[in-house]
Amino acid sequence: MPVYTVHAPVGNGADLAAADKFTFVRDGFHFWAALAGVIWLAWNRLWLALIGWLVLTFAIDFALARLGVGRGAISLVDLILMLLLGFEAASLQRWTLSRRNWRQLDIVVADDEEAAERRFFDRWAARHRGVVNDQRSIDRGAPPPTRDVPGQPFSKAPPLPQGGIIGLFPEPGGSR
Repeated sequence: MPVYTVHAPVGNGADLAAADKFTFVRDGFHFWAALAGVIWLAWNRLWLALIGWLVLTFAIDFALARLGVGRGAISLVDLILMLLLGFEAASLQRWTLSRRNWRQLDIVVADDEEAAERRFFDRWAARHRGVVNDQRSIDRGAPPPTRDVPGQPFSKAPPLPQGGIIGLFPEPGGSR
């Protein structure tokens, strides 16, 4: 099962309002990073890693060519560098996020990113329940907040109408 790390920006804090900015980074081999490293680095906006990748690749290729190494060996070294980028792509993403003042919130094990999000937010919401007073969230399974408050007139049930219950069944437990 893949392992995901969850990151959040430090400036916004890890509250419900910043939850849409959370980033999930899958650990493991990234095929597209190995196959098309430059495009993958640019697509994920890893600019320093992209510059470092280009400088490293050109420097190694230039040094090997100056040493008189054959073209096949240089291609093999480039293939090894591509595999290295595929294995270390997640580490480069996490490094870039930490440079941008993001912090790691959690580690989640799940089949895919959607399941990881579900699992993380279930745990995260359980930890933050009661800590964050978010007026937009409503616990639909709980009774209204005015019930069972001693001494409050609105906590009592309303009186029954004089003629009994209004509706299809005028008496509780009556025949149909």
